[in-house]
Amino acid sequence: MKQYRREEKRIARREKKAGEDGEIAEGLLCFDPKELRIHREQALMNARNVPILSRQRDMDVEKIRYPHVYDSQAEAMRTSAFIAGAKMILPEGIQRENNKIYEEVKIPYSEPMPVGFEEKPVYIQDLDEIGQLAFKGMRRLNRIQSIVFETAYNTNENMLICAPTGAGKTNIAMLTVLHEIRQHFQQGVIRKNEFKIVYVAPMKALAAEMTNYFSKRLEPLGIIVKELTGDMQLSKSEILRTQMLVTTPEKWDVVTRKSVGDVALSQIVKLLILDEVHLLHEDRGPVLESIVARTLRQVESTQSMIRILGLSATLPNYLDVATFLHVNPFIGLFYFDGRFRPVPLGQTFLGVKSANKVQQLNNMDEVCYESVLKQVKAGHQVMVFVHARNATVRTAMSLIERAKNNGQISYFLPTQGPEYGHAEKQVQKSRNKQVRELFPDGFSIHHAGMLRQDRNLVESLFFNGHIKVLVCTATLAWGVNLPAHAVIIKGTQIYAAKRGSFVDLGILDVMQIFGRAGRPQFDKFGEGIIITTHDKLSHYLSLLTQQNPIESQFLESLADNLNAEIALGTVTNVEEAVKWISYTYLYVRMRANPLVYGISHKAYQIDPTLAKHREQLVIEVGRKLDKARMIRFEERTGYFSSTDLGRTASHYYIKYSTIETFNEYFDAHKTESDIFAIVSKAEEFDQIKVREEEIEELDALLNNFCELSAPGGVENSYGKINILLQTYISRGEVDSFSLISDSAYVAQNAARIVRALFEIALRKRWPAMTYRLLNLSKVIDKRLWGWASPLRQFSVLPPHILTRLEEKNLTVDKLKDMRKDEIGHILHHVNIGLKVKQCVHQIPSVTMEASIQPITRTVLRVTLSVCPDFTWNDQVHGTVGEPWWIWVEDPTNDHIYHSENFLVLKKQVISKEAQLLVFTIPIFEPLPSQYYIRAVSDRWLGAEAVCIINFQHLILPERHPPHTELLDLQPLPVTALGCEAYEALYNFSHFNPVQTQIFHTLYHTDCNVLLGAPTGSGKTVAAELAIFRVFNRYPTSKAVYIAPLKALVRERMDDWKVRIEEKLGKKVIELTGDVTPDMKSISKADVIVTTPEKWDGISRSWQNRNYVKQVTILIIDEIHLLGEERGPVLEVIVSRTNFISSHTEKPVRIVGLSTALANARDLADWLNIRQMGLFNFRPSVRPVPLEVHIQGFPGQHYCPRMASMNKPTFQAIRSHSPAKPVLIFVSSRRQTRLTALELIAFLATEEDPKQWLNMDEREMENIIGTVRDSNLKLTLAFGIGMHHAGLHERDRKTVEELFVNCKVQVLIATSTLAWGVNFPAHLVIIKGTEYYDGKTRRYVDFPITDVLQMMGRAGRPQFDDQGKAVILVHDIKKDFYKKFLYEPFPVESSLLGVLSDHLNAEIAGGTITSKQDAMDYITWTYFFRRLIMNPSYYNLSDVSHDSVNKFLSNLVEKSLVELEHSYCIEMGEDNRSIEPLTYGRIASYYYLKHQTVKMFKERLKPECGTEELLSILSDAEEYTDLPVRHNEDHMNSELAKCLPLESNPHSFDSPHTKAHLLLQAHLSRTMLPCPDYDTDTKTVLDQALRVCQAMLDVAAHQGWLVTVLNITNLVQMVIQGRWLKDSSLLTIPHIENHHLHIFRKWSPGIKGPRAGHAGSIECLPELIHACGGKEHGFCSMIEKELPAPKMKQAWSFLSHLPVIDVGLSVKGWWDDSAEGHDELSITTVTSDKRNDNRWVRLHADQEYVLQVSLQRVSLGFHKGKQDSHAVTPRFPKSKDEGWFLILGEVDKRELIALKRVGYVRNHHVVSISFYTPEVPGRYIYTLYFMSDCYLGLDQQYDIHLHVTPASVSAQADEISDALTDLKVK
Repeated sequence: MKQYRREEKRIARREKKAGEDGEIAEGLLCFDPKELRIHREQALMNARNVPILSRQRDMDVEKIRYPHVYDSQAEAMRTSAFIAGAKMILPEGIQRENNKIYEEVKIPYSEPMPVGFEEKPVYIQDLDEIGQLAFKGMRRLNRIQSIVFETAYNTNENMLICAPTGAGKTNIAMLTVLHEIRQHFQQGVIRKNEFKIVYVAPMKALAAEMTNYFSKRLEPLGIIVKELTGDMQLSKSEILRTQMLVTTPEKWDVVTRKSVGDVALSQIVKLLILDEVHLLHEDRGPVLESIVARTLRQVESTQSMIRILGLSATLPNYLDVATFLHVNPFIGLFYFDGRFRPVPLGQTFLGVKSANKVQQLNNMDEVCYESVLKQVKAGHQVMVFVHARNATVRTAMSLIERAKNNGQISYFLPTQGPEYGHAEKQVQKSRNKQVRELFPDGFSIHHAGMLRQDRNLVESLFFNGHIKVLVCTATLAWGVNLPAHAVIIKGTQIYAAKRGSFVDLGILDVMQIFGRAGRPQFDKFGEGIIITTHDKLSHYLSLLTQQNPIESQFLESLADNLNAEIALGTVTNVEEAVKWISYTYLYVRMRANPLVYGISHKAYQIDPTLAKHREQLVIEVGRKLDKARMIRFEERTGYFSSTDLGRTASHYYIKYSTIETFNEYFDAHKTESDIFAIVSKAEEFDQIKVREEEIEELDALLNNFCELSAPGGVENSYGKINILLQTYISRGEVDSFSLISDSAYVAQNAARIVRALFEIALRKRWPAMTYRLLNLSKVIDKRLWGWASPLRQFSVLPPHILTRLEEKNLTVDKLKDMRKDEIGHILHHVNIGLKVKQCVHQIPSVTMEASIQPITRTVLRVTLSVCPDFTWNDQVHGTVGEPWWIWVEDPTNDHIYHSENFLVLKKQVISKEAQLLVFTIPIFEPLPSQYYIRAVSDRWLGAEAVCIINFQHLILPERHPPHTELLDLQPLPVTALGCEAYEALYNFSHFNPVQTQIFHTLYHTDCNVLLGAPTGSGKTVAAELAIFRVFNRYPTSKAVYIAPLKALVRERMDDWKVRIEEKLGKKVIELTGDVTPDMKSISKADVIVTTPEKWDGISRSWQNRNYVKQVTILIIDEIHLLGEERGPVLEVIVSRTNFISSHTEKPVRIVGLSTALANARDLADWLNIRQMGLFNFRPSVRPVPLEVHIQGFPGQHYCPRMASMNKPTFQAIRSHSPAKPVLIFVSSRRQTRLTALELIAFLATEEDPKQWLNMDEREMENIIGTVRDSNLKLTLAFGIGMHHAGLHERDRKTVEELFVNCKVQVLIATSTLAWGVNFPAHLVIIKGTEYYDGKTRRYVDFPITDVLQMMGRAGRPQFDDQGKAVILVHDIKKDFYKKFLYEPFPVESSLLGVLSDHLNAEIAGGTITSKQDAMDYITWTYFFRRLIMNPSYYNLSDVSHDSVNKFLSNLVEKSLVELEHSYCIEMGEDNRSIEPLTYGRIASYYYLKHQTVKMFKERLKPECGTEELLSILSDAEEYTDLPVRHNEDHMNSELAKCLPLESNPHSFDSPHTKAHLLLQAHLSRTMLPCPDYDTDTKTVLDQALRVCQAMLDVAAHQGWLVTVLNITNLVQMVIQGRWLKDSSLLTIPHIENHHLHIFRKWSPGIKGPRAGHAGSIECLPELIHACGGKEHGFCSMIEKELPAPKMKQAWSFLSHLPVIDVGLSVKGWWDDSAEGHDELSITTVTSDKRNDNRWVRLHADQEYVLQVSLQRVSLGFHKGKQDSHAVTPRFPKSKDEGWFLILGEVDKRELIALKRVGYVRNHHVVSISFYTPEVPGRYIYTLYFMSDCYLGLDQQYDIHLHVTPASVSAQADEISDALTDLKVK
């Protein structure tokens, strides 16, 4: 301690030198952070050791001098006096007067603080340009602003500024705003979307004023400022576009309470300005506390920087407030006392002595009059403040009366003058009688009950001096900046509606009112006079001089605020709530002044941090909230969880006691009038009281405007509220001012409360009530009763027309059917017809069609198509969309089964596009007669639609057969395999129960098997058993294992490569889109592991692929995926396999593996399985039992809902698996990143933030060094891995390793991982069960199979005795998941959608040749089995033989017609037989959809350029599934600006446009906007080759030479990732445009014959030639430009390039040739055209063969075995090098022949046969030899043909000769 004291003295000394005022610059110089820290710590230590009794503490505080605190009060504790019987310490120089009417104390105005010699004003011209723009028109900052300038404008410190009113605090706020803007100012651009600034002003009036001020100042910077208050709502997009929001505390509280839509908003707030912080001790203080606490917690949890600036009047305990705002008192605390007032203030206190009430009032009036007169005589204006609206008029009248009686009225009369006349006119226009009457005498009144325009009028009159005395209420002091020389506060008793009695006027109000005294430009000083009763005199004196500290009011609203935090998810247990309270001002004051908050001295000593006390508070409030059902509070564990009711209360800002009222009175059967009565009892309206003078008018309102009864009548406050609400709806006129303001208040709150009730009813699933409340809330919004005509919502229709419409009872539907002239006729107003008609069509309406499919006997899937049916008008509907509510109700049970809110977008309305909603609802047996689906507009009265779901023709699916029971067998030892080699493969000694039960069937029989068992029960072993049987019995044949995902195939391969290939010596190969081995290795393989699509493609041409016929077993893993979108492929494979085995007479065994199935029997029938091979265990036979928790989350929108799941995710890890591995599944790559970052934020608040990292941090850093992905680098450091398809292969492997070895505890993955890789974890969290479907552009549910698969990853058989799964879902789906996670989900077929493509494949393959064949083919499918079992699902009306037949033949007919339109097939003459066409064959061969081939046929032309081909490529049907996620349309339009080719600007949300952009970006090598785009590009390129090859075949079929050449070029471009027009040198890695000059300038060092290429190098062949195969030759060219490793990569590319020599010869027959002379070689060297030797003489109309010999020229680059792979650094898949040989006639642009050639290893001869033209003459053919993967290596040769007629004699045997020749050769 001593050292600290010494330190402190030193600082104090240094301070003294620095000049008494502690001028800033100096202050900053002498404070280095170390000392500050010591100082701060010391202050805290002192505070800890100080006893609580305050006297000593004050002394201690005084010891520390803060640099920017100017507090004269400390020095002024000198003189003391007795005033009104109390001993007071007063400043010097006071005057006192005491007579029998009153005692008066005058405190003269203090001299302004002398300017310190260090103080320098800040001139605007010295600021940077941003500052100059914002402070345009000001010369310099005032004194206070200059003192705070340095801290405000150049640092990020939190600040608290206490200064007298009128000291220019707004500009200080401005300084901090500019500092924030300057931080986001880069390269001359303000990054407007990176920050938000929030200014919280206490009153709406003030908010409006501030908005105007800031808008004006910030306009030159292009910063948008908007007001966000109860009056001024902003839409989400408006908020996004604004940089600065001015709002009220309540509004900002609500905005930040909704974690959801505005998480993003509150996260980019960088500066929070709180105006009038001293409101902390008013009723609205708690709101400020909760905002600040929430912000501070956010700062700590997200480690983001949010600066807080508090502005307040001078308040005594500024240190407490500074502590609360986390302000460093040495830097950010500024306190300026009264000496800094722009106009010094003299204060007078008058205490009226009389005790008699009437006498007292009279004396007050008298004293008041004297004071007013004195000021007016001196020529000053006066404001008299009173405390009730009606008192304004009373006081003004009494003052005038006294003036007239004393004959002194002349002093008050306004000065006559030219402006006076004008003012008089304005006053006469006013609707306010009192203003008109008082004005001629120079008086006026002002209060909040007056109309806006009247208030403005009075303000301007006073400002211009036409009014001498203004009598007003305190709102004027707060809301409007209107100064006067003198202000008088008459009376200090104010009626507090909350308490229903009079209370003392608050000190803050007094200060605010006094702040209005003295006009800065005109007065040397101002005067403030307060007239009170004698007993209160000392009270106000002490308040104004010594100023009691401000206390916190937080306890009163603790319940509401705690509920808000729980609903937001930031507080989840008692411990967190206790911590949360420590951020409030309440906590600061509880420690400073425990007695006030009911904490005894002793308790405080025992518990100095008050932890126990806070816990007590929290628990009490928790119990209260739990009782009101707003939260669930488990006292045992201390956990809070939010309920729907609590969330609704929080979002709608409804008080706890109101909710209690609702719980008591609200049920499902209330009428409208009951609802109004309940609403009027809400606590929100407590402060509205019935005043005597209003009763009469209320009675009149009750009789004239109230449509419903108003219980309670006019005498009770709730009756009054009810009457006002109904009057408001009926648009009744209210006269008395107090009622006008009450009415506005009631209307605003009632709308909110009714909305809240609507949500409560919806959550409770009461249909009638929900409907009634939704309508009521619209009734209040629109101020129209429900029975009025909906057309009243249009302001364009005149009232008499509307009345007439209602009299004639013309409903909207009737009007829609009438013509406009009819309408005009009926309304006796001809021209109005059109207008009415337009309005009728603008009322939003929708048409709904529902189709239902039973999934099981208890669950229906409803597909609802909603089509908008109205005309859009931006003035009426806005520009976004119309919100609707939709729910399914069961009228008999009065229950809602499903509800959701959806938006009909403007573009959907204009294009009349239907929206599909898909949801599931329960049904019960016996079947109800019908359900209703009701759609109701959220905004419009009379806009609703109903759709009836009828159950009369519904056929429920068959009941499912029971599961296989798991028998209690002795576990089978591994030795049962009877083969040591097999036994050695397993690291366990016994099979598990499931494997034991199926062992015999799999290993010892050949029958087909279907095994349904939950994930993790060892199904892979089952597959291996079946494969071993093949090895044992049929060693020459093959086993095929089909897995649905490439990732699964990889996993199987990695495992089996080791176990089966290395240990058993059997060959295993992989066949996927990425890996296609050649025929030789396939025919040698024993096991083929492949994906469904690939095997389908291969087995399509089974007749001519021998290895397909050698397959004896087909193992299909995850066969339950039949029901998903890729399911049809599996159906086709199995059906085809059965078909093949019936043809080849060789049975193929099929083994299907799946999770537990509901309808296993159907699958088994389809797979030809008798009872023997069917094993379908129930989901509960998991080897590790599973415990599942499902939590529902509300919220319309996906992203916010995901955000609200982050905290529960963290909680789940904490409670279920604090130290064991955790897998979190999310739906998108973006979500992996967001979730990881949020979890890190939660970890940051823990004691040990790296608790999930189970390895040495240094080791981890080394690993992080090898990782490519930047986000992954960050998360791994905290023990969180991410896993998704967008990561680099190596990163994924790293993450997998770390997770499997428990080095990182948490892995966040996308759903593919559930299938792809078998990493079990102890806990699985499924965060959200929807994903964004790019095709339909909305969020759709994961297939239930995926969810089961993810859950299946929970529980590790080796380590856990149970697994845990936590599923976080959208609350409306909770029931659905509860049902299906426990009972298996039936698998339906989805073959219907893609039937045409599969039929086409069979037709092309020749298995289907007629319609009958097609029908038979369908009966082989699984679809057929299900059609019979669940007909309603497939829209089949009944299952009689005829209906089924008719249904199927229609199906076939429809598909065949489609195929015929796509040019794939041709129907025979007899309309039965079917012929395949070339296009169909192409589609089948390249596995394309028939629509794509159709598009090729229609869009390819004889001469297409590459750019046109690129857009044709991107329009392929294959790209329809490319996801276009949220906001990607904007990203696409941005990307398009950087790319060479135009895109259609209206289709940026189309997948095809995106594919086009990605391809262009790939070719231009443009930077992509986000990692998702990289993986999307990979997807696009994966498909591109297949599509291009098909395109090539289509063009070749047409014989279009130019198009064929361009497509070949397109293939090269796509593979190398460069445009054709770029130099081919750019395909070399790391060579960019700016390097080309090196090659152009290069000249070889060696001259003479050995010199390589001379002159500039423009293309790859020249470069290859120039290097001459020597690496150093190449390196010498570019060594200056590239570092060694890059050079190596470049050379590796260059040295792999194929150099091929081409030799040509023609074979065939010549009539004059001697025997054996049948081959002519053709020179490939260019020579003169006239030279006759080069013309090859051929006979007309004959077939000749062009032989092309290809010789690979090895430049001695490579030793060892050559690799057939091409070098394709930009292409994601490995690609074999290949060539196209294209023979064409250029003159006719005609293709003669096209041949594909594979890899040329050394020497290769290719034959191309062609016919010579029939007409003799000279022709030039050109042979193009083109690479299929490199740009710039193409060769072309002209072949000159001289065609002569042939003699007839030889024609006959010519052909046979030619053929034998060929054979001999």
